[in-house]
Amino acid sequence: MKIFRGFHRPGLASACALTIGNFDGVHRGHRAMLALLAHEAHLRGVPSCVLTFEPHPRDYFAAALRKPALAPARIGTLRDKLSQLQDCGVEQVVVQPFNAAFAALSAQDFIDQVVQRSLGARYVLVGDDFRFGAQRAGDYALLDACGQARGVDVARMNSYEVHGTRVSSTEVRSALASGDMQAAARLLGRPYSISGHVLHGRKLGRQLAESRAGAGDGFRTLNLRFAHWKPAASGIFAVRVHGLSDTPLQGVANLGVRPSLDPNDVNGGRVLLETHCLDWPAHLGAEGGYGKIIRVELLHKLHDELKYDSLAALTQGIARDCEDARAYFAGHAETHRQTTRDRI
Repeated sequence: MKIFRGFHRPGLASACALTIGNFDGVHRGHRAMLALLAHEAHLRGVPSCVLTFEPHPRDYFAAALRKPALAPARIGTLRDKLSQLQDCGVEQVVVQPFNAAFAALSAQDFIDQVVQRSLGARYVLVGDDFRFGAQRAGDYALLDACGQARGVDVARMNSYEVHGTRVSSTEVRSALASGDMQAAARLLGRPYSISGHVLHGRKLGRQLAESRAGAGDGFRTLNLRFAHWKPAASGIFAVRVHGLSDTPLQGVANLGVRPSLDPNDVNGGRVLLETHCLDWPAHLGAEGGYGKIIRVELLHKLHDELKYDSLAALTQGIARDCEDARAYFAGHAETHRQTTRDRI
């Protein structure tokens, strides 16, 4: 998959089958749309192309208006979105910076300058609620009328439903906010996950080891930064970690801002996913996780983030979380084995 930062880039195909959207979470509705896009691209002999935006347009307007509450909670990072689009067979992605100049484009200019002149769309597929251009003035009717006048096929996809629920990023955010990871997985078509490079942190696990006599290495953690300040999920979770060994590792993770720590620590108060593997692979050694790309599936929420008054209290809290995570995995071992057999 080719990735372009903006649509004025060398190597961008001169023609394509195009869809446009934020694709936050790349849920089952998105995947159905991308499957149709791939089919239409193949019929026309052109690559499939996704035009998406960074930051999210609502992030931009929230900052411009100084109203952070208007910004939507973010389901996935840009890295995860691009990875999931690649998994769906998308051939090229244009990540357009959403800024003042782009926001000011009229609906007609968006069609003329972006959809046709820059991307050369021969087929355009959008969702049933698609709006575009300054003040969201453009709609499907305008896009379709322009397409008919210029020989471009324009189509829209109706809502995708699962058990009577319209699948949308809003529904996924709602499920994650309430901690219903099973509902989120049904909407996404997979367990909710976050991936990235393992980074060095504050080495707090070593201090916890000192407060935990006879506990070996304490609570070594794998640290991933979540680039957005407002994650859709937060709290303590039972997780599975992919990328460290041949089989997924069970663990417990904290996604959030770590209220028990100094906000001026090495992570600067930014959102962090800190994962402790319940059984650390011996072959990795003490430092073997750093720099690796891992994917962490958040399977079950244990509780919201808690503020502890001391390292000793924090140590006890993490120990309880580990016990609860082990109990969760023990109770779901048979279900996981059955699901695996069903896939085979």
